[in-house]
Amino acid sequence: MMLSRKSQDALNGWLKVAEPIALKLSGKNEADWQEVREAYMDGLDQLFPAPTGVSYATVELGGVSTMLVTPENYSEDRALFYIHGGGYVHGGVKGYRGLAGRYATMLRSRVYLPDYRQAPEHRYPTPIEDTFSAYRALIDTGVAPGSLMLSGDSAGGAMVVTIMRKARDAGFALPVASVAISPWANLTHSGSSATERDGIDPLVSTAFLDELASRFLAGTLPTDPDASPVFADVRNLSPTLIQIGENEVMLSDAIRLASHLGENRVRTSLEVWPGMFHVWHLLAGILPEADQALRNAVRFYEDALALEAVRST
Repeated sequence: MMLSRKSQDALNGWLKVAEPIALKLSGKNEADWQEVREAYMDGLDQLFPAPTGVSYATVELGGVSTMLVTPENYSEDRALFYIHGGGYVHGGVKGYRGLAGRYATMLRSRVYLPDYRQAPEHRYPTPIEDTFSAYRALIDTGVAPGSLMLSGDSAGGAMVVTIMRKARDAGFALPVASVAISPWANLTHSGSSATERDGIDPLVSTAFLDELASRFLAGTLPTDPDASPVFADVRNLSPTLIQIGENEVMLSDAIRLASHLGENRVRTSLEVWPGMFHVWHLLAGILPEADQALRNAVRFYEDALALEAVRST
């Protein structure tokens, strides 16, 4: 698929700011991981800036620093909990001000993004534990389950399922619906697309994912259900929309995750976007397919919220 000049320039800019991450993984970058993350987040923030009419603040949820995104017009009874990606290693909330701000505006909802600790300084299961602590704390603030939504991308897309499982098992409220964007659902990378699509997606290769997984897992098996939700007990989870790009090495395992959810009686929708790359949503406002994918996610939430409102009357 041919991108417009503007979209291609944005993608090229993303590849450029991500290059130090690949160098760090290969041992060719002497900077420490925190410096690498901060530089990457600064780069994403410049490429995909915050939209107008949105404010940003830092709050604490369960001991975890969390970015709170508030649009000018929002419903007090709505909240979106968003889990950023980055392979559990190189992500951060600052680079998501653009995407989270658009989500917030379109949903008319506050958005909470936990800035969880990451590997290799804080390996499995710390990123997941931090995220669940923030989720529990948000529930404890009194957010009504019928108005709480959950989303995330890449590693955060996998954590969407893991956090719902942990909430279910601990007796905490589940969100009314969830959206997993380009979920990194299987750290064994055993799906056919890990070979067949390798080299097609400009952002993510299977070798790159293998490097991230080794730093995150630190000896834990990649089949651990908290790391790879395709192997998890997913019964009784909330309705879930999965959006994946057809060019992604993660394609097969995202489809497998959708099948796994559906076979366990979870209402599941799957969107495969031809020609799209990993987390193309970050190009919202630049790439029409990114805007449409976000609109589809918002429609999924709105339908779930409306159904919940009917049920509660």
